Amino acid sequence: MSNEPVYLATARKWDFDFEQRIKRHQSDRDDRWTNIEEEKFISKCNLANKTVVIDCVTLWLTNFFVDFKNDIDECLKVCHHEIDQLKNTAGTFIMVSNEIGMGIHAETVVGRKFADLQGWMNQYIAQQATTAILMVSGIPLIIKGSAV
Repeated sequence: MSNEPVYLATARKWDFDFEQRIKRHQSDRDDRWTNIEEEKFISKCNLANKTVVIDCVTLWLTNFFVDFKNDIDECLKVCHHEIDQLKNTAGTFIMVSNEIGMGIHAETVVGRKFADLQGWMNQYIAQQATTAILMVSGIPLIIKGSAV
């Protein structure tokens, strides 16, 4: 798609272990990649006319969820706005997410709230997207649009 792709990382450096995971991810990319780290406000990054991998929606949502003290409505409002801004930006955006609702039902209220938030944002992003692909065991299942 691009000889100059952009990797937009949304991870927050929570602790030493997570920082090591981030470094491993960074070392997996060659020098063609431009790396941008932005925990929350991805629409403020200069992404116009670029091919961008946004990794990942789950960590991005976690940052809002923690900062907004588990207020789903506030998270949805801000996150919808961020996605709407991206939609109005020329470029190719590949968003990596998780489908945590397909796993075990969360034991805690906070866990269930986050699973709901994740599911609703995945739905919103897929509605806005031209193509949506679910990866299962490394096999792409096209659920909307067509493969590139």
